[in-house]
Amino acid sequence: MDIKLWREILDPYYLAVDELLVKFNHIIREHRNYNQYSPIDTVIGRVKSISSILDKVQKKGISLNEIEDKIDDIAGIRIICQFVEDIDKVVEIIRNRKDMRIKSEKDYISHMKESGYRSYHIIVYYTVNTNQGPKEIKAELQIRTLAMNFWATIEHSLQYKYKDNIPEHLKKKLSNASEAIIVLDEEMNYVRDEIMDAQNSFHMKDELVSEILNNIQNLYKVANKREVMKIQEEFYRIYTESDLDELKHYSKQLDMIAQSYKAQSILEGN
Repeated sequence: MDIKLWREILDPYYLAVDELLVKFNHIIREHRNYNQYSPIDTVIGRVKSISSILDKVQKKGISLNEIEDKIDDIAGIRIICQFVEDIDKVVEIIRNRKDMRIKSEKDYISHMKESGYRSYHIIVYYTVNTNQGPKEIKAELQIRTLAMNFWATIEHSLQYKYKDNIPEHLKKKLSNASEAIIVLDEEMNYVRDEIMDAQNSFHMKDELVSEILNNIQNLYKVANKREVMKIQEEFYRIYTESDLDELKHYSKQLDMIAQSYKAQSILEGN
């Protein structure tokens, strides 16, 4: 198969990965905009390389003409969660979406692979609009925790190096590491609420600071410079004290000041 044909086959998959990344990242942003904890921490995506596709073709004994029918993970999205409990929430989000439909699900968390691999896999049908018209393709969504992802990345590298024949002593090390990761994920669940509170506070503070600085910047255009400098100094004082409640109160006061100048400018315009 020449390079041109490979490009024609793979282009819709690149488009699908780009669109799915945007959609899952929007889920993260939407949760944070409403000061809600996002069950998705990060999202990454890839289209399988030609060499990886050829390796799979050889391993599965399929022809090049069967690639799109027989290989489900040409497009891959990896959804990383902080906690095991978040995985079920992400799965439910995917099941409820109308822009993709599920072909199959595999739960390698409840039913861990012999190697120690743990992850939740969903194959979805997703439609992209190409120059040749709509095209429905398959994409694999892998949902796992940060710890599971670390283990899987290492195991994948070793599989690649040893051509799926990892030495027994390394298999044992991987198995031990997998058990340790199960314990780690369980321990992290015990402090989940504390971590979520800390992260929500951080995002809330970050948004407040952005709003405050935007207001101060706008005040420079309409208010006395010396007065604005005092406002800015007060902000830095509150910020360094890391008092979120006082920062909220200060933000509301600043909103009122900004509104008064806005009202004044309207009256002067009349």
